[in-house]
Amino acid sequence: MPATPADTNTGAVRTAPGGLLLRLAGVLSAYGTDTAFTRRDTQPHPTRSALIGMFAAAAGRPRHQALDPLDLPGRPRYTDLAFTIRVDTPSTLYTDFHTTGSGRSRHEQLRTSKGERRQEGKTTHVSHRHYLTDACFTVAVQGPAALIAYLAHTLEHPCFALYLGRRACVPDEPLVLTPPLSDPLTHLRHHAPLTLHTPPAPEADRIPVTFWHDTPPPNPTAHRELADNPVDFTPHHRRYTVRSLWTTTERLPAALYAGADPLPALTAYRHRLEQPCPPSP
Repeated sequence: MPATPADTNTGAVRTAPGGLLLRLAGVLSAYGTDTAFTRRDTQPHPTRSALIGMFAAAAGRPRHQALDPLDLPGRPRYTDLAFTIRVDTPSTLYTDFHTTGSGRSRHEQLRTSKGERRQEGKTTHVSHRHYLTDACFTVAVQGPAALIAYLAHTLEHPCFALYLGRRACVPDEPLVLTPPLSDPLTHLRHHAPLTLHTPPAPEADRIPVTFWHDTPPPNPTAHRELADNPVDFTPHHRRYTVRSLWTTTERLPAALYAGADPLPALTAYRHRLEQPCPPSP
């Protein structure tokens, strides 16, 4: 599926001449859109802000320059990218009851919104933090070819540590599932191994899999809006715009199942793509 013209909701590019696949999996992940004060939520899938933030971290870009044009042909930005998310393993929601500030001396106590120190007996800050557990997503990233090649390099050699939404959420390997591809969506639907909680039934030829799209797919099953399109990552000035998301359920080949231990199948898939093409006779 080609990317659609750019708009204020997605920032997607008109054409997507290149792409690659990422695998976002880990014991914990969190993709929040409403994380202020005492409740920190998570969406059921990776957000645009989390993905773009990861790319900027890999390149070592400070937050106030994360969305600036890159010194590449055409001066692309990370907001030019389009994403299609395949939900390999849906998650169970986990809530962590979290406290900070208890037992501190007066001059170390937490500050209020006015910048003052909290009063004695009120220093403990309680929050509820939501996480996804054991979720796995395969993401097709599409964009200008120069930007895709740059992404592939920086994600394999990151300047800053990469994480799945929050610093405590460490990604499993492999994170970068493919080298740059000309048609990542075909690989997402027909070739990339599937990480499933349970194996398909022996007689199954196809299995239903959920996809999230930030550009309109044919025959979507659902549509929603989400305020996760980043405008500014600068601390204390973070801003996001609302974008549209579409859902489809597609029946993929059961043969894509990677097995109870998916690492050998994932490694073999990556190695096949890295093999040079034989010369023409």
